[in-house]
Parts: sequence; C-alpha cells; structure tokens
Amino acid sequence: MTTAVRMLRWSHPGLVWGFWALSLGVAVLSLMPVAYLPPQVFNLWDKAQHALAFTALATVGLLAYPREPWRVAIGLLAFGGAIELAQAATGWRYGEWSDWLADAVGLAAGSALAAHPRRLIAVPIQPAEQASPPR
Repeated sequence: MTTAVRMLRWSHPGLVWGFWALSLGVAVLSLMPVAYLPPQVFNLWDKAQHALAFTALATVGLLAYPREPWRVAIGLLAFGGAIELAQAATGWRYGEWSDWLADAVGLAAGSALAAHPRRLIAVPIQPAEQASPPR
C-alpha cells in the first residue's frame, strides 16, 4: 500500500468533516449580503470565485467519498443550482446561470485533481534507501 493511500485512509474522517465545513462556508459566503463582502474588481473575478470554490468542494468531496463519485458530482451540481436559486430569492444577491456554469467548471477541475491523490500529497519518487548520493 502506498504512502499516499495510507495517508488518505488515515485522514478520511478529517476529509468528511472538511468537506461539510467547506460546503457550509461556501453556502454562507454565497448568501451573505454584498455589503459584507470585499468589492469586486471586475465581473470575471466572480466566475473565478465560483470555479475555485467548487474546485475545492469537488476535490475534498471526492476524496472524502471515493466510492460515490457520481453522487458527489450530482450533489455538488444541485448544490450550485440551489445556491443560485437562493441568491435570486434573497433580494440582495442575484442568481445567475453563468455562475452555475462556473461551478460546473470548478467541479470538473476538482474531479481531475481528486483522480490522482498523489498529486495532492507529496510522495517521494524514490525511497530514501534507493536514492543515490549526490556526487
């Protein structure tokens, strides 16, 4: 068993708690009145924020629930759509389907990251005993 897999198994409860804490944080920040958020420099930054948030959610969610990738993906797409509908209902935020598209882009990026957990965890290429000494 590789070090990366052992580390993921060891931290599984932490990943589950982290996923749900991150989900709550995204929901709160998405529904918070704009007056409490920092000003946006340009509209593209809003889409980048959506994509980054859902990249993080997808990465952590897929690592926390590795046996249910389709449930995580469909659940996060539904979560993104629900946030947009809730924003439209608040009166102080605007729900936009282009934001939901940015969420889907982030979900795809997070899925790619979660597919290779060794990229997320530093694992030496060679064991220390096999490494040749520098000359």
